[in-house]
Amino acid sequence: MNRSEWRKSSFSEAASNCVEVRAVNEVIELRESDDGDVIVRTSPAKFAAFIRGAKAGEFDHFIADA
Repeated sequence: MNRSEWRKSSFSEAASNCVEVRAVNEVIELRESDDGDVIVRTSPAKFAAFIRGAKAGEFDHFIADA
């Protein structure tokens, strides 16, 4: 299986508090950097829809006020 490297957002903290993403063949994989054994897999189209929603603020209500 052709595997690419895990990437994390430049907005992530210096510690391991981040979500990492990679493409493996025709699948997008996501994991938390501090729990690498749990991997969520989705299609590129579904991941793109999620990213569009995140950019539009659709999930902001899940973020606690800092």
